[in-house]
Amino acid sequence: MPDIPQHDARVAEAQQLLRSRLTVQGTRLVFSTERDDNWWWVMANGDVNAARLLAVASQLPAWKDDVPQLVTGLLGRQARGAWSTTTANAWGVLAIARYAQTYERTPVSGTTRATLGAESRAFDWTRATTRDGIATGSVDLAWPAAGASAPLQMEHAGSGRPWATVRALAAVPLREPIAAGYRIRRTVTPVEQAVAGKWSRGDTYRVKLDVDAQADMTWVVVSDPVPTGATILGSGLGRDSEIATRGQQGGTYATFVERTPEAYRAYYDYVPKGGFTVEYTVRLNNAGEFALPPVRAEAMYAPDVFGALPVERLTVGARP
Repeated sequence: MPDIPQHDARVAEAQQLLRSRLTVQGTRLVFSTERDDNWWWVMANGDVNAARLLAVASQLPAWKDDVPQLVTGLLGRQARGAWSTTTANAWGVLAIARYAQTYERTPVSGTTRATLGAESRAFDWTRATTRDGIATGSVDLAWPAAGASAPLQMEHAGSGRPWATVRALAAVPLREPIAAGYRIRRTVTPVEQAVAGKWSRGDTYRVKLDVDAQADMTWVVVSDPVPTGATILGSGLGRDSEIATRGQQGGTYATFVERTPEAYRAYYDYVPKGGFTVEYTVRLNNAGEFALPPVRAEAMYAPDVFGALPVERLTVGARP
């Protein structure tokens, strides 16, 4: 096998390093080292890097399959229609223009049809919404009948070659954990339990949520459900208990905490890459069997970045 020229080897190494730094979270694209890339003194940050990467990747055959994700990720980094700095906006405009010259020289027109089973929907590109020179639109298809399966087919009649992003939404019980940016572990520890191993009215327990974030993110909420009628302790209101909440870490670094009748929610204005812990204490006030919704951690302004964990049913008996 012939030796790879030194410059080709260095280019391959650089591309490998870039790919290792990319983190895909739904339709959002971030750099795993973004916290260290915010060089304000030279007006460089993650937005600039994402735009420069797209400008280069648009010209490299090896990155052809990644270009749609890079475009979507770059546009998703905007806030109020702009990127974070003047430099980022300049690079962003140039990157989108280069992308359009390479992949969208011919404007998209005509009709795109999506078919799933017996249902079919068409999108007319005259009704498209244009953002930063890129036209977008969407159609919704119902799931096939229960127990049936059908392929998703897409056809375009007209000029241009549109990209497609496919998203599946279903209102079904969560059976397995989902980690699309956040991984959650939940631990329940009895604080006061009248009968060991059995929950009764008046018992208290502490929930510990260990959340692992794959990348830096602003404005993140962690929501954990509580049984109907239960009281989340720590508010300082009547019938609260400082003794029961002693030693918990819940909301220590949270910007705001909600103790609602249905869930405990902690809001963070900034969550860096890595792990953090949420703890809170609950008093059980009602007997019964409670089916609880999943625990969820979500980036509020990037809903594709989330994590979910199913919660087991909770059975509470009468006070012995």
